[in-house]
Amino acid sequence: MTGSESIPAPAYQATKGSLLDVDRDFYTKIASSTCRELIEAFELPIRSGKAFSVPRGHVCRLSTPYGPQVGDLNLWARDNPRERFWASRTRQLHRSHVTVFDRLWSCLPYLRPMCTIVGDTLAGYRDDVGGRVHDLLGTRCDPYVNQMLSGKAFDFHCHSNLTRAILPFGLVESDVHDVLNVFQVTGLNKDGQYYMEPCPAKPGDYFEFFAEIDLLCALSTCPGGDLSAWGWGKDSGSDDMLDCCRPLGVEIFKLTDATLFQTWQPPECAGYSGIHGLKMPTFAA
Repeated sequence: MTGSESIPAPAYQATKGSLLDVDRDFYTKIASSTCRELIEAFELPIRSGKAFSVPRGHVCRLSTPYGPQVGDLNLWARDNPRERFWASRTRQLHRSHVTVFDRLWSCLPYLRPMCTIVGDTLAGYRDDVGGRVHDLLGTRCDPYVNQMLSGKAFDFHCHSNLTRAILPFGLVESDVHDVLNVFQVTGLNKDGQYYMEPCPAKPGDYFEFFAEIDLLCALSTCPGGDLSAWGWGKDSGSDDMLDCCRPLGVEIFKLTDATLFQTWQPPECAGYSGIHGLKMPTFAA
């Protein structure tokens, strides 16, 4: 292919008025509004996890207050945890590494935007070999693959951190799902193999999203920290990854300017009302 044909067109393109057709003016106003009231703020310690609610119409900021650190993020509809973040569909609808104006979508049969990204201080980042930040190619680290690859047990991978975090909300391990790897740089090498590079975040960098629906979120501080010394099978007491770990910051803001919401409505679930080709038989009287 040559010229304009050298870059294939995206398989999924927004049609005017669809939920994929983002109102950029609206979200730019959300991002730039100074009418914010901080309603919750905390720091998430290293190698831990925490679940928290973000009401619809609020903004959540995830930050790196002390420098580079990867975070693994899960989302559920707060009042219906069967509706949860769908990483692979989000990757198809937008891109492999998300940024401002991209949305995080829920699973079937709901299929609606759970939140829209409105702030990203690392937007446009690319490493020397094409890696990008805020990863949807991979998923969370977990103790099962660690045991498989190294023969060692470790209880503080992101999967385990998220599992502990959601227990107080009545959820269990099977509710943990594929994540958004916030602040994580990844890509595919020339052989199509997944790779990871050190996190480029500096103190004060942030990733910010607007909640389209009432959300339950869970965040893990990855045990690999900034991933500059990543490896399987290292224990929690002596591994060099420990020096790469830093807390993450979480802030939740209420937007107090009511005029911002004059044209906004929470998204409805997907409109498909069929029964997948199944039909009830007609019974004789």
